[in-house]
Amino acid sequence: MKRLLPLLLLSIAFSAAGQVDTNSIRHLYYYAMKLTEARIDSIDYYADYMRQIDQKGQYPAARFMSLRLYGWYFENKANYPRAIDYYMQALDVARKLGYIEHQTEALADLAAVYTSDMKEPEKAKEIYQECVRLDRQLGDAGSLVTSYINLGAIYDRLGLYDSALLLLKEGLRIGKPLEAKGTFDLDDLYNNMGNTYYYLKEFAQSIVYFRDNYNHHLVSQSPSRQADVWLDVLNMADSYSEEGAYDSAAKYGDLALQLARQLDSKSKESDSYQILAKLAQHRGDYKKAWEYQGKWYALDTALVNSETYKSIAELEKKYETRERENEKLLLQSEIAQQKFHNRIMMVMAVSLLLIAIAAAMAFIVKRKANRQLQANNDLFVRQNERLSELNEEKNSLISIVSHDLSTPFASIGMWQQLLLSEQDNLSDSQRKALDRIAQATQYGELLIRHILDIEKAETNQNKLQLENLDLRIFAEWRLDNFTPVAANKNIRLHLECPTRSLYFLSDRQLLGRMLDNLLSNAIKYTAPGKNVWMSVSEEKDAVSIKIRDEGVGIQPDELPHLFSKYSKISSQPTNGEASTGLGLAIVKRICEELKGKITCESTLGEGSIFTIVLKK
Repeated sequence: MKRLLPLLLLSIAFSAAGQVDTNSIRHLYYYAMKLTEARIDSIDYYADYMRQIDQKGQYPAARFMSLRLYGWYFENKANYPRAIDYYMQALDVARKLGYIEHQTEALADLAAVYTSDMKEPEKAKEIYQECVRLDRQLGDAGSLVTSYINLGAIYDRLGLYDSALLLLKEGLRIGKPLEAKGTFDLDDLYNNMGNTYYYLKEFAQSIVYFRDNYNHHLVSQSPSRQADVWLDVLNMADSYSEEGAYDSAAKYGDLALQLARQLDSKSKESDSYQILAKLAQHRGDYKKAWEYQGKWYALDTALVNSETYKSIAELEKKYETRERENEKLLLQSEIAQQKFHNRIMMVMAVSLLLIAIAAAMAFIVKRKANRQLQANNDLFVRQNERLSELNEEKNSLISIVSHDLSTPFASIGMWQQLLLSEQDNLSDSQRKALDRIAQATQYGELLIRHILDIEKAETNQNKLQLENLDLRIFAEWRLDNFTPVAANKNIRLHLECPTRSLYFLSDRQLLGRMLDNLLSNAIKYTAPGKNVWMSVSEEKDAVSIKIRDEGVGIQPDELPHLFSKYSKISSQPTNGEASTGLGLAIVKRICEELKGKITCESTLGEGSIFTIVLKK
């Protein structure tokens, strides 16, 4: 019967005139893509069917569909290299045909394999970034939101939580109107937002998103949502526990355990006991924590060793059956009592021996696994040590090369100054060439200094020289240094700070370099006639410094990479100024060295706000 559907669609797909019914073909294709490993042979059959349609030459998209189905078939068979090969072929066909929607489908398949099966999140990140670009080009808001959700999850896996949050907020901005119309479900996005805030240890905010999902799933009243309700409750219990709201954590932890039992899921029950054990430990109730820990371990061990326990249970069942038979023989004849007794002892010995053998085999398997794990750990340690050595060699080489490069630049500058002293004897074009030489020399020296600053920061060569600074006076001084540069572009500088003195313990040189970089960038990327502000304010246990401009702004997808080394953004300075791509990386390194945090908010065409928060 499973071949009836493709045969029926084949008769519909081609009319008597030989015309292709594309709707029937697409219906079959999407039907096949929903099949799983339980019907793996059907996936292979449908892939062959699509290949036959492609060979008729009347429907170009059939080749893409066939290749993607072959990839899905091999992915369900856990043959991931072959699955990736077919998905790559499908992507190549979609690109040649210009089908953007099919390109995003193939890219999403590849990213899923690299994330879940190949354990290569960096590769998956690159693929999802390509999906975002294509979804923008396609103009499909729902697909774009999905790509942002997937990309945010990958950034969480890589530990880049701030970047993940920026991407998820952008997905939320685009998805909110779709959710209001009822055309898109943002459950996954809210769950990922909650996870990201949890990783950032902002538990109150994570609870907001987990609770929204919980209320939404309760309203739906769908049996298929029970597993989602359990996950929401478990997430809230974990977040409340970390926040210190132990009564609320206990309420939702108990509810998670109750739901897991209703779902008859041992894995969910195990996870619920894990959260309850952690909560009891936070409360200092170590007796309760030990009790929950034991139940969690028992369930977890039962799940891992279910096959071993099944074998032992079967042996025990056989033993009990044989024992009952022997007891029956004993009642039938007292004459055979001694023989029966010997048989019972034999059966018991054999049964116990079999149980001992099974237990010994389980112990050997576990010990072998532990040895392999230890070997892998030792290998990882050696690899990390080697990587550390290579990194030190790289830092040393960059420092040497960068330092040695400064000598020829200094020599060029000296000869340029010598020629400049004779400029009265030079033509206009020669004087112009000297100016260009001076600019190139200054830019090269700046680039070398920045590279040395970056590498110095990575090797922790900076030593803090702390002093008690009046931030109001310090900010005025740094802003005054940029008055001539701003005046050349007719840019107005503004300072917003308390009228009273605001003292703060910090390194004058490092703090000054950080503000100089940000002010320099603000002026570079602001058009003539606009404004740049610096504001200083005091918070409860920190000080906040903001640099705001009316510049060209930054693309949303470039914000996560803004503080990376050697990153280049698409925005350009408004007056042709030079940019090395290292300034913001230096700012972030200095900020981290001062135990601070820097963030950026930006809107294209309106400007950017850089916020530095330094703890007192």
